[in-house]
Amino acid sequence: MATTAKTTTGPGGDAEDRIVVRCPADGHLVGEVPVQTTDEVRAIADRLRAAQPAWEALGFAGRARWLGLWRDWFLDNGERLAGIVQEETGKSWNDAGVEAPTAVEVINYYAEHGEAFLRTEHPKPHTKAMAIKQLSLEYSPHRLVGVISPWNAPVGVPAFDVPGALMAGSAVLTKSSEWTPLAWEEVVRGWNEDLGAPAVLGSVTGAGETGAAVVDVVDFLQFTGSAHTGRRIAARCGERLIPCSLELGGKDAMIVLADADLERAASGAVWGGFFNAGQICVSVERLYVEDAVHDAFVALVTEKVAALRVGMETGQDIAYDYGAMANEAQIDIVDRHVADARDKGARVLAGGARRPGQGLFYEPTVLVDVDHGMDCMREETFGPTLPIMRVADEAEAIARANDSEYGLSASVWTTDRARGERVASALNAGGVNINDMYINMFQMPLPQGGWGASGIGGRLGGAAGIRKFCRERAVVRARVAPKTEIQWYPASNRSAGIQGRATRFLGARDWRRKLGLKPRP
Repeated sequence: MATTAKTTTGPGGDAEDRIVVRCPADGHLVGEVPVQTTDEVRAIADRLRAAQPAWEALGFAGRARWLGLWRDWFLDNGERLAGIVQEETGKSWNDAGVEAPTAVEVINYYAEHGEAFLRTEHPKPHTKAMAIKQLSLEYSPHRLVGVISPWNAPVGVPAFDVPGALMAGSAVLTKSSEWTPLAWEEVVRGWNEDLGAPAVLGSVTGAGETGAAVVDVVDFLQFTGSAHTGRRIAARCGERLIPCSLELGGKDAMIVLADADLERAASGAVWGGFFNAGQICVSVERLYVEDAVHDAFVALVTEKVAALRVGMETGQDIAYDYGAMANEAQIDIVDRHVADARDKGARVLAGGARRPGQGLFYEPTVLVDVDHGMDCMREETFGPTLPIMRVADEAEAIARANDSEYGLSASVWTTDRARGERVASALNAGGVNINDMYINMFQMPLPQGGWGASGIGGRLGGAAGIRKFCRERAVVRARVAPKTEIQWYPASNRSAGIQGRATRFLGARDWRRKLGLKPRP
């Protein structure tokens, strides 16, 4: 939880806005950060820009060395970071512990492959007439990349993006959510102070106004968050004519076909729906189960849900499966969706209410007899609910899954490989998993991006995941350099005739046209 309060700790004793961070599990004070002004954001951006040319000049090997030291810092400080994440998010220890390892994987991937991905390419000329030209495609980093990340994974989400940008040669200005600014601030401090790395990674803290200031000073923006905010950011980037990549909300569908391994599918659904209290963009938000196995699947899911433990540990011994929700606004959305479903005829087989007592905990909830007239099947819930809908067959499952403005991720469960691939190819989603649960997020060679209201562009994804932080430069060199070219001035009938005959001879794919003969009737 975060609140804004006035203190007198500003420069010269002047009052300044500060964000106070409290743990959602019990309300205790975790820390506080300043609300940085537009002028402060611009000053930090200017410093980062000034440091970028030297960082780029280090070359791939030089940058990879610093990325390697940063990886080691994550490994050495992983448990401490998990503790900060846990306190500011209210997560279980298990959920908090996955964030630093994510950073390690991404750093290793781009440190090891970045040079190959950004090496100058030499495409072949497209026609023989152009064989006298040498073509090059170069990648030049954006001077300053902005990364704005959400509260659900305060270390893991920026770690998806920042290493690739740094490896590309960019300086990076980050802004974490005002709800969870502390862990990432510590990561940035580690880069700058513990490692003494080049000053090309910075962070700012604050709410919406601070985020807007970041959008206004960077050359490329990576945003992760809601579709509502994403649209506003896209509009502003359009006004500034800067590129952006937006990873937005999801309403991810899970399809369970009659020939699925129900035990595995039920376990996948429970983990996929309740990990991090359902507060991840690729969380299972709606399930479609073929009629023949619906009841058996629901029974398995309900049994597994009954065994879930909800809470936040006070130490590092794992005692809970998932923890608190981030804030009152988010828990209110879950409450509204469950109430709406219940009012419209859904049955609650498990949970369905906020847990009594201290903390923002919501019981794991299973809903059946749901339909697309209910908010829980249309709007992003971002909470610990599993709405399960009975469908007649595969065709209905596909149609229902595609009946959404979102298209981030989905999964298909079947023992028939061909059927699984057929259904996966029919789904409107940027990532589909067959008999697995959002594992596509952790496959570094593959893009992670959404369709529709789930965003534009993609994060990670092999060469594209680092090239997005660069501008492309096309370079053409003349292998042969005569005093003039046939198409240059002065224009004449002769030169036009030569160009026309050459175009016809090289462009035609049949000999009559190559020779200028009329086509046969």
